[in-house]
Amino acid sequence: MSKRAIILAGGKGTRLKPYTISLPKPLVPIGDVPILEIIIRQLKKAGFNHVTLTVNHMAEIIQAYFGDGSKWGIKIDYSLELKPLSTMGPLTLIPDLPEEFLVMNGDILTDLKFEEFYDAHISNKSNFTIASFLRRDKVEYGVLIRNENAELIQFQEKPENDYLVSMGIYMMNRNNLEYIPHDTFFGFDHLMNALIEKKHYPKIYEFNGNWLDIGRPDDYERAIEKLSKINNL
Repeated sequence: MSKRAIILAGGKGTRLKPYTISLPKPLVPIGDVPILEIIIRQLKKAGFNHVTLTVNHMAEIIQAYFGDGSKWGIKIDYSLELKPLSTMGPLTLIPDLPEEFLVMNGDILTDLKFEEFYDAHISNKSNFTIASFLRRDKVEYGVLIRNENAELIQFQEKPENDYLVSMGIYMMNRNNLEYIPHDTFFGFDHLMNALIEKKHYPKIYEFNGNWLDIGRPDDYERAIEKLSKINNL
């Protein structure tokens, strides 16, 4: 059985400067290995045999590094964006997508078991499945709660809030392409709103292991520290 993954690797990585001045974000190293190579190793281990990289910024450097994927025993090909298309727009440029496929950002460090995520999507007969993570963010200020008379009625010192967030990893059915305009900037948020409006509600797959989005500078530093704890490399 062919298992296909689309990795979004076309971003400029502006939030990660100065690391991304001379390197595309997917080639920024975690330890001694580029983050995108870590992802490809994980997908290979999870049984994926075909990866398409959507590329734009510094595309030639990414293509030179990964080639056809033979070094990792997996087929790698490329879809070139001539303009930024966000997260879902690039899918319209790939003509041979299978009925079910994985889509993910190329800057994620996680020990999510991709094969289990894939199988859960298939067994649930989902149209779209979002890998999610409970993230706790701390407000670095004292928070003032006021009433309608601008009087302080509650004070919270640096509160912490929990949010269920998208991990930037999705399983999707090819039918979703009918909601995505061709060769147009179209993001994950646009597609989610379109599906909700049509009552084609995506499934949420909750994950409680390790997950870091290295597009955030603070997460990048933590990713280097946590690399040894990621156990599915």
